[in-house]
Amino acid sequence: MAKRLTKAKAKELYARLAKVRPDPKTELEYVNPYTLLVAVVLSAQATDAGVNRATRDLFKTVDTSEKMVKLGEAALGKRIQTIGLWRNKAKNVIALSEELIEKHSSKVPHDREALEALPGVGRKTANVVLMEIFGEGTIAVDTHVFRVANRTGLADGKTPAEVEAQLMKITPAKYLHGAHHWLILHGRYVCLARKPECPRCVIADICLYQPKTLAIASTKTRAPSGAKSKKR
Repeated sequence: MAKRLTKAKAKELYARLAKVRPDPKTELEYVNPYTLLVAVVLSAQATDAGVNRATRDLFKTVDTSEKMVKLGEAALGKRIQTIGLWRNKAKNVIALSEELIEKHSSKVPHDREALEALPGVGRKTANVVLMEIFGEGTIAVDTHVFRVANRTGLADGKTPAEVEAQLMKITPAKYLHGAHHWLILHGRYVCLARKPECPRCVIADICLYQPKTLAIASTKTRAPSGAKSKKR
């Protein structure tokens, strides 16, 4: 059995995912580029829902790097202590806020190198910001994207970097901007880690994953046809 999908099959795969979610968006809640950056940093090894619960009230009053620095690491920590690794994340958020003020006039830079130089910001976070805020065709590879890409045959990489490179090559240009969202949401609500829900999967006949499950095995809350996002 082939390990990788053909470009024609990949195009059909994305076309079907796009039909299910024609306007895919991040499920992280944010109010401006700065708060998105903070939310993505906080989402490492945490769920979007968990981050939203912690930041929903925070972002109502703390929505700039200056306000975050004024809040301080200790107070921020108390606001996000329900999120995993909150101590280190609070430290990074304050540090990156200080750097934004000192080096970028408090603006989120539209530059990968500058983004990745910020404390707590890696390639995945930079990709999300470049895509969501600046509209670039980037694909951030998290655990969901990594799993779905390898299972379906879009990629056969052993590392996130390998998977990203392969996805960038096989993803048609017209679907590049939404690819990250389609893959992550498909992994979050259909192609589950333990038992993917193949019977209700719109790409089951294209996907190379074997053996496919025969019955729906999860009671996990399913997303509606469009991803949820609250931008205020």
